[in-house]
Amino acid sequence: MPQAGRTLPSPAPAGTVSRPRSETTDPGPATSSGRIAIISASVGAGHDGAAAELDRRLTADGFTVDRHDLLDLLPARLGRAVQEGYHRLLVRAPWAYQRIYSSTERAGGGGPAARALLRAAEDRVLRALAPGTGAVVSTYPGASRVLGRLRLDGRLTVPVLTYLTDFSVHPLWVADGVDVHLAAHAVPAAQARAAGARDVRVRGPVTDPRFRPCDREERDRARARFGLPPHTPLALLVAGSWGVGPVRRVALEVRDSGAAVPVVVCGRNQALAERLRADGIEHAYGWVDDMPALMHAADVLIQNAGGLTSLEAFAAGLPVAGYRCIPGHGLTNAAALDEAGAAVWIRDPAGLKAVLHDLIDGPLGPRQRETGLALFAGAPGEGPAAEIARVHHSGLTQRRPRPLTRRRPTPRRLAATAAVACAVWACAVGTGIATAYDGPALAHAIGHRLDPDALAAHLAPRQEGHHS
Repeated sequence: MPQAGRTLPSPAPAGTVSRPRSETTDPGPATSSGRIAIISASVGAGHDGAAAELDRRLTADGFTVDRHDLLDLLPARLGRAVQEGYHRLLVRAPWAYQRIYSSTERAGGGGPAARALLRAAEDRVLRALAPGTGAVVSTYPGASRVLGRLRLDGRLTVPVLTYLTDFSVHPLWVADGVDVHLAAHAVPAAQARAAGARDVRVRGPVTDPRFRPCDREERDRARARFGLPPHTPLALLVAGSWGVGPVRRVALEVRDSGAAVPVVVCGRNQALAERLRADGIEHAYGWVDDMPALMHAADVLIQNAGGLTSLEAFAAGLPVAGYRCIPGHGLTNAAALDEAGAAVWIRDPAGLKAVLHDLIDGPLGPRQRETGLALFAGAPGEGPAAEIARVHHSGLTQRRPRPLTRRRPTPRRLAATAAVACAVWACAVGTGIATAYDGPALAHAIGHRLDPDALAAHLAPRQEGHHS
């Protein structure tokens, strides 16, 4: 899911393959030092942010960590098209995204186009795993689907774990073949079990350690650094790395309520920041390098998607409210956070002013802070990274391979299938998703008509000389 601007820890170098690997070869036994692969996707910053923090913790514990982006492993260089298709859908046709999200949630997952595209990525994912890899972690539903399939087929014999990055769990998060699902809280854990996950373990969130509570002196320094008023209540508005949703409307409503001065982070949407400043919203930023300091400066966080940024606010001791949330995962995350008591969901605009006052000066704020900080109260050896290390060392029970069908799609068929999938691939918590809708129908909904044959012809030249 798109996340607010931030500086992420530098990723560990991706695993390289020095020799071709057959379809039935697995990464082999773990080395004495231990090697773990993490597969994420650069759809927004939330999935990558969780992957980066898991990388940092596992590396500190002595593991060699290889990080991969599933979008880079899709065939015919289609990952960026998937990313752009999802972005366009959120910006141009959020109503269509809501219909897609709801229909796939009822159906329990994606459709045939997405399955075909993910099947086409299996060999690439398998080859990306370096020899000696002892466990693979996914922070992205599409990656979980690929890895689960490889496990079921017996082509990957090391444990696979999915780290659930959000509080709401779309059925696409739960993939057959994944050994362990790690959840931040009992609410997403229950949702994962309801979706069919068997081994679900609650191990808390993963956030950068810079997100922590601050004292009054740190708060004053942070406000001075960003040029913010020293004594006025501040509401920090975040809208993901893409700046999506009714951000202008919310900023103006917060300002007009008189409850707080809005401070808006627009991520990479610089045009949005400029429009907000033209509207008289003085404190509007594009990409912010130091989100921990900006959270230290604020009194309350208002979010519209409920992903990693909310968890970071909890770690910083900042009360969180969901308001005018984006469709799909934004709404389900708001409901799940509200159910957990970690954040309040403001459903009625008429209640915005009263809730903000209660979070900033009333009893609701301290209760929210206490609940949010309690997510991080576990012992050091009980967090997600420690659980990944235990699974790595245990190896779990190896699965019995099942017969494989090795029919490879032709380049033209692959291009056509992938092109349609890109048009309909937009899902929960910022992932790709294929639905029961056909490609041209959804493409029309977002302002693009797709002819699979024409797109196949367009993509075919890109495949020439491109080796998987």
